[in-house]
Amino acid sequence: MREIIVDNFAGGGGASTGIEMATGRSVDIAINHDPEAIRMHKTNHPSTKHYCESVWDVDPVKVCGGRPVALAWFSPDCKHFSKAKGGKPKDKNIRGLAWVACRWAGLVRPRVIMLENVEEFKTWGPLNRGHRPIKEKQGDTYRKFVSQLQDLGYEVQTRELVAADYGAPTMRKRFFLIARCDGRPITWPEPTHAPADSEAVKSGRLQPYAGAYTQIDFSLPCPSIFDTAEEIKEKYGIRAVRPLAENTMRRIARGLKKFVLDNPEPFIVNQKAYALIQYHSETAAHEVRGQGIGAPIMTVDGSNRYGLVSAFLHKYFDGGYTGAGDKLENPLPTVTSWDHNSIITANLIQMNNHCDGKAITEPLPTVTAGAGHFGEVRTFLIKYYGQGIGQSVTDPLDTITPHDRFGIVKIQGVDYRIADIGLRMLEPKELYGCQGFPDDYIIDRDYSGKSYPRSEQVKRCGNAVCPPIPEALVRANLPELCRAKRQPICRPDRMTQEPGGQLKFA
Repeated sequence: MREIIVDNFAGGGGASTGIEMATGRSVDIAINHDPEAIRMHKTNHPSTKHYCESVWDVDPVKVCGGRPVALAWFSPDCKHFSKAKGGKPKDKNIRGLAWVACRWAGLVRPRVIMLENVEEFKTWGPLNRGHRPIKEKQGDTYRKFVSQLQDLGYEVQTRELVAADYGAPTMRKRFFLIARCDGRPITWPEPTHAPADSEAVKSGRLQPYAGAYTQIDFSLPCPSIFDTAEEIKEKYGIRAVRPLAENTMRRIARGLKKFVLDNPEPFIVNQKAYALIQYHSETAAHEVRGQGIGAPIMTVDGSNRYGLVSAFLHKYFDGGYTGAGDKLENPLPTVTSWDHNSIITANLIQMNNHCDGKAITEPLPTVTAGAGHFGEVRTFLIKYYGQGIGQSVTDPLDTITPHDRFGIVKIQGVDYRIADIGLRMLEPKELYGCQGFPDDYIIDRDYSGKSYPRSEQVKRCGNAVCPPIPEALVRANLPELCRAKRQPICRPDRMTQEPGGQLKFA
């Protein structure tokens, strides 16, 4: 009988997709308690048998039906381990979900078990009466969990892997456990990517990290931060929060200063220069933390808290714009006695009360399951010196000081003025791209053609395993299953559902 593959805690399909990228076939069984997650998973993996219920309510013996299990994947809820939850009370039942892996090991004995979680999973231990971890007993439960797998005849190894090392445009770092009982060695895949300035990349052994810019759609409208909500609605037909909070304006300005104005090597492509900034609640408005252009973007989370900055050349003459502009990598048009060349810049910001940043050449930070907070920012005439937060170009210029602090950027020895700042949240499609999902992954509607809400799209993305890592793990440990290529997904409008619930391709 053909060996089967099972994805517990399947979510929207990150691990299943990575496994499919390696094997060329969908997982045979997917389990998740959330009907919204099953909707997305079923759309993209129509041949999989889905169980929308708790993992504890699924009988491994019954659902496998005597078929041998080659791989059982587990991605138990990580929120009650993650440091991102802070000092809030933990849920013992949620923290105990990982024990289901031992249940499968004991009942159907998969040849290989793989488990993914946050790095803090190794601190799994008992809780006190206040539902908080007992410091002196951190890791006790984790060690018992590993010991039980070993008692069941499994060799167990663990590592922490970064998605950017395997081609995803995100620095998402996660804990991975591999256990196998077939006598074959556990193999950890070698990284395929590294920082652009590393010796491995310079020597040609590895590819440079994929940048977030590879997943950004710069053709989408990016409304000015100085327009009103009504003006944005009229111009673009979209809703936007305006006015922005004063601290948000300050963070945008300081991020712009650090990653565009003061950046000696701005990333330039298609008439625009790009940067990435991110902000968190624990950082004051006047602080900006980030990293250089060459490093990957940090973790993409479901809060979608990042924004994008782009810069491009426009011809400027006598107070107005003429012509369509030119690429920054091309020679500057004829310089006259009139100052007629200007630049528009933008950067990525994370909309959660903290300004952190990096260049857009870097992978996007970890996507989590909160509300959408990733946004695109284009630059406007803005004062970033002292306490100033910016002004409209239609207003009189603020007091001029001995310091030139009104948005002047020098490129190859030529000064340009910042013209406008726009801000938009990153679209779910962009976030999924940064997580490493294939371009054809369907996120906007389900298998019946029903629209899938944006909030659920972002939530699924933030909770998802980055597909390139399970792909690499399966190729390294189960090469005998990796004999076919993954086929593109059929859109829901080309599928019909038969009475028995099975999906049929048109």
